[in-house]
Amino acid sequence: MLRSKAHQSSERFLYHNEARGIRLQLDYLKAEVKMREHHIKHTIVVFGSARTLEPEQAIQAHAETEKNLERNPDSPELQAALKKAKKMLNKSIHYEEARAFGRLVGASGKGPHDPRVTLMTGAGPGIMEAANRGAEDVGAISIGLNIELPFEQDPNPYSTPDLNFVFHYFAIRKLHFMLRTKALVVFPGGFGTLDELFEVLTLIQTEKSEPMPVILIHREYWDSLINFEILREEEMISEDDLGLIIYAETAQEAWDSIVQWYRERGSPLF
Repeated sequence: MLRSKAHQSSERFLYHNEARGIRLQLDYLKAEVKMREHHIKHTIVVFGSARTLEPEQAIQAHAETEKNLERNPDSPELQAALKKAKKMLNKSIHYEEARAFGRLVGASGKGPHDPRVTLMTGAGPGIMEAANRGAEDVGAISIGLNIELPFEQDPNPYSTPDLNFVFHYFAIRKLHFMLRTKALVVFPGGFGTLDELFEVLTLIQTEKSEPMPVILIHREYWDSLINFEILREEEMISEDDLGLIIYAETAQEAWDSIVQWYRERGSPLF
């Protein structure tokens, strides 16, 4: 009983405002120690929507919604649901490309536990799951940096268990995304994906981070979402800043762009 009370007292102390610095250190160290144990030196980070479905799931959801609408064709709710299901079906191709990219990263080294670069994702479902799954397909280790959220972010089962971390602070999670990364590959996504993309672009632009290739997958999506050219025309960014972004449509194009980027700079990484 005394030990239990002492434990509860220590727990309460850790959640005091005064102990925030300790919590930040713990959030950082738990992943840092493990990655050092696994000799993780270089990573490629994949971002993208947690809501992207794998093709089989998307096909099934679309078919079920169609059947429901056939039984009740005047339902506005089902009409809206079918429109959503069609969008998710169209976007499911990104799941397959993310999985293919995970395979390319996982197969880049001498063996499953000796990659030239290690795949890293946010550990959640959708695009993150697909990329981790691709690495597992070829027997490679991969990293998942999960975050405590009220929705969407249950960890996927494909990142290496010993390299799957749950963070409390977004800031520390982002720090680990940047510490070892040599490239960022961004699939279509929402607020979280945009937040991560623009943070990386800002860090590179302001030279707080080393230059690296930033690959945006599916240019049609990104052009419809963000008009980077307007930023240049309005003198909010420079022509060189536009050059921070590389577009690709497939996993192979993304991988080839990363390899070419480092080859042009004479880097031994690739």
